[in-house]
Amino acid sequence: MEAPGRSVEEIFEDFRGRRAAIIKALTTDVADFYSQCDPEKENLCLYGLPNEQWEVNLPVEEVPPELPEPVLGINFARDGMQEKDWLSLVAVHSDSWLLALAFYFGARFGFDKTDRRRLFNMMNDLPTIFEVVTGTAKKQVKEKSSVSNNSGSKSKSSSKVRAPEAQGRQSKPFPPRDEDEEVEEQEEDEHGDTLCGACGENDGIDEFWICCDICERWFHGKCVKITPARADHIKHYKCPSCSSNKRAR
Repeated sequence: MEAPGRSVEEIFEDFRGRRAAIIKALTTDVADFYSQCDPEKENLCLYGLPNEQWEVNLPVEEVPPELPEPVLGINFARDGMQEKDWLSLVAVHSDSWLLALAFYFGARFGFDKTDRRRLFNMMNDLPTIFEVVTGTAKKQVKEKSSVSNNSGSKSKSSSKVRAPEAQGRQSKPFPPRDEDEEVEEQEEDEHGDTLCGACGENDGIDEFWICCDICERWFHGKCVKITPARADHIKHYKCPSCSSNKRAR
């Protein structure tokens, strides 16, 4: 593994790339990831690469390794657990690896207390891989929304795919225009907290979003290769993860 640049920002970008790769392996590419983790093989590790690609491979042979290694042997537990529990376990260990790797670089490049805190805060602003894979972060947003605007939650649920043009550019409905400005600002803040189930990001607010009718997670249309025009012809949308989970079993 190649070391990133020496600044906080460069290490954070390395972290973001590896994180996006692992989220991809555990969500949109889960069928491929599952098939590669054959329990009959040797100890395998899940590697997230800075270019947002992932690979399942053997750990390095040298001890100690040049860089922290992911947890090994993830394939051994594959058939001994429920698939969702196994994926959650891999997600937790992947979160730990990314933190270890980032702070290894911080120590190696001589970061002081201020830089270490800034690096951690930048990483902590993103939901963990575990939260993305299990939908915990999404549930927290939904609970917050249901408390502040029950009618808004119902509207969101009923307009998942059937009216993509109406809701495609927003992941949560805005309140009626005749409500006061304070409520509008509150709803916009909640809208900004919605996370894409594929990339784990909440940017692209003005882009097309689509909601899975199975797991009820929201996705950027570009992340799951669904356009508004195509969504018009989808009666019940099933995300890649839900589709591949069924095939894997």
